[in-house]
Amino acid sequence: MMKYMEKRGDINFDRIFNQKLGYLLFKDYCLNHHEEPVPQIRFYEEIKKLESLETDEERIALGKEIYDQFIMKDLLSQSHEFSKKTVDRVLEHLTNAQKTRILPPDTFSPYLSEICESIRGDIFDAFIRSPRFTRFCQWKNLELNLNLTANDFSVHRIIGRGGFGEVYGCRKADTGKM
Repeated sequence: MMKYMEKRGDINFDRIFNQKLGYLLFKDYCLNHHEEPVPQIRFYEEIKKLESLETDEERIALGKEIYDQFIMKDLLSQSHEFSKKTVDRVLEHLTNAQKTRILPPDTFSPYLSEICESIRGDIFDAFIRSPRFTRFCQWKNLELNLNLTANDFSVHRIIGRGGFGEVYGCRKADTGKM
């Protein structure tokens, strides 16, 4: 399946990250299996959550929380890896929201592209080599429902003998199911 996806150009960050299944498996890998913590994923999730909120009051409250938790903390520890222009834009929107009580849903949207750029390199390469990517390939194979051949199965021991001959246990190579 990986060769098929490589041939079609489907193995790149944007294609995988922008699919629901690809995003969920990548998120699981980052939060549970990557050697170093990847806080950008939680930041990304909070921004998406803010964009989906209906009322300005909820957006203002969550916007302050996001700013304090992900931006201000990093600025104070001088470990903020995002551009100053983006920080200034968000701070301006939050300050205006205090006066007007209106916070646009796209306040933090410049951070989305910067977050994607920060996880696109080494983290994504490690994901490609992980069992989570293997699982992604298995699901894509199931989704695309490519033609089955005898090579897609590995034959195990004899389970029994009957009127029609021997019955063997077989395992599907890509999904691991018996």
